[in-house]
Amino acid sequence: MKIKWLGHSSFVITSDTGTKIITDPYETGGDLSYGQIKESADIVTVSHDHADHNNVAAVQGNPKVVRGAVEVKGIKFNGIPTYHDDAGGGKRGKNTIICFEVDGIRVCHLGDLGHQLSDSQLAELGKVDVLLIPVGGFYTIDAKVATQLGDRLKPKVIIPMHFKTDKCDYPIAGVEEFLRGKKEVSRLDASQVEFKAGELPPSTKVVVLKPAL
Repeated sequence: MKIKWLGHSSFVITSDTGTKIITDPYETGGDLSYGQIKESADIVTVSHDHADHNNVAAVQGNPKVVRGAVEVKGIKFNGIPTYHDDAGGGKRGKNTIICFEVDGIRVCHLGDLGHQLSDSQLAELGKVDVLLIPVGGFYTIDAKVATQLGDRLKPKVIIPMHFKTDKCDYPIAGVEEFLRGKKEVSRLDASQVEFKAGELPPSTKVVVLKPAL
C-alpha cells in the first residue's frame, strides 16, 4: 500500500492491486494554495462538507463518494460520528472519522476532529495501523490533544496533516509543535511512503511527508 500526501488533509492511498482512494480533497483558493487536485480515484472519502475537504468534483474517474459506513470494491469503510469542535458541533458542525483496511493495513483518517475521543469512540475505531491526524489546532485538535490521542490509540504509524505550511496560511500551528519531544520521527524528502503488512514499525513512528501539490 502506498500513501501520498497531496496537501492539507488530502491523501492518495493506492492498494497493491491499483485501487485508489483519495481522502478529503480540498479546493484551492484563499489561504490554501496547494496545487489543484487532478488525480483519478476509485473512491473519495469526505469527513465533512467544508470546501477544504469536500471538493469531490476535482477528482477524476467518476469515483464512489464515501461519507460513512459502506463497502466499495471489497473495502469496508467505517464512519465514526464526531464533531469539528469541542462544543458538540456548535461552532463548526459535525465531522466523520473514516477507517478502512487496505492490503491488511488499517488506516484511520480523523478529518477535522475538534475534540478528544471518548472511550466508546476509541473502541469503535478499533485497531489502527496508520493514523492520519490533524495537528494544527484552532479548527481542529492541537498538538497536545493529537499527542494524547496518539498515545491512547498506539498506531504503528502517525502521519500528521492539517497544519500550517507555506501553502496553507490558515491561523493554525505548523508541524513542529506536534513533533517536539517525540523520538521516533522520520522526515521524508518525498510526498509518498509505502507500507506492507507485517513490516510496520514495532512501536509508534511519526512520518512527516512533503506535499505533492
